[in-house]
Amino acid sequence: MAQERLVAVSYPVDGEYTAINDEVLGDVARLSFLDGRPRADQLAALHQADALIGWQLDRELPGGALADAPRLAFIQLLSAGLDGVDFTAIPPGITVAGNVGAYADPIAEHVMAMTLSLCKHLQAEHAALAKGQFQRGVMSRTLRGAVCGILGFGGIGQATARLMRPFGARVHAVNRSGQTSAPVDWIGTLGDLDQLLAAADVLVIAIPLTTQTRGMIGARELALMKPDAILVNVARGDIVDEQALYQHLVANPQFCAAIDAWWHEPANGTGFRTDYPFFDLPNLLGSPHNSGDVPGVLPFAARQAAENTRRYLAGEGVHGVASRADYTGFR
Repeated sequence: MAQERLVAVSYPVDGEYTAINDEVLGDVARLSFLDGRPRADQLAALHQADALIGWQLDRELPGGALADAPRLAFIQLLSAGLDGVDFTAIPPGITVAGNVGAYADPIAEHVMAMTLSLCKHLQAEHAALAKGQFQRGVMSRTLRGAVCGILGFGGIGQATARLMRPFGARVHAVNRSGQTSAPVDWIGTLGDLDQLLAAADVLVIAIPLTTQTRGMIGARELALMKPDAILVNVARGDIVDEQALYQHLVANPQFCAAIDAWWHEPANGTGFRTDYPFFDLPNLLGSPHNSGDVPGVLPFAARQAAENTRRYLAGEGVHGVASRADYTGFR
């Protein structure tokens, strides 16, 4: 008789999330919900688990628990990005998968909102009207015929492309393989980044933060871009050099940046800060890393994570598998 499969769920769940996991996985595995249970019970469940679905593992699991989980072979994260995962605490034989594309659609909408706001000078014109200044005649920009360069053509990048194309934008993208089945006007590899930067009227940063991409956009790369380009970062702050971006915005007042992902976000009791006075600049638009926060997104992400775990249990190909080399020495 085949051994019963066990999936541990470490992220906090309520009735809705419990029902999602039961609906997707209940016929193929027994589920063990760890949140709020005594440490001994958590360790006992992990010792028997074949797979784990979690969010912030360092907060959800007892220290060293994964080292004593002999059957555990697969960890599925609710988060899409894996830069917050401590891979040194995860035994090398365990496959780790991010929740690729789970938040892509709302984030792509946010990209469009920020891009159009900058193209149409909405912030500046609102402020002028509030001062009694009716500045009609200032030309705004159109996306028709513009090149939208997308750095990282995964879930977010492809969702952004789907929204950009109806506006008449041409889509240029780079990813690791230089190949895609999605409609694009041009695609290259990361080795073609300079070409992407030079062509882009709008650059959307949607690539994961890894050892390779940290600081990928610095002073040299910004200098390759058009003087009136728009940079939109909905990935991670550290992909862009903070000082270089600030200095570029100051030196090039027609260049604009929209930032949703920041360098120093609140965490572990620390507050939000920037090391440079970005908010004194008229060519900067910011949001508090909330591009994916819309009603229903977390249940959708939970269902997608459960479905990817089901694929693992069925021996099928899973999505979003991490390459540990991307995070070696990362933390």
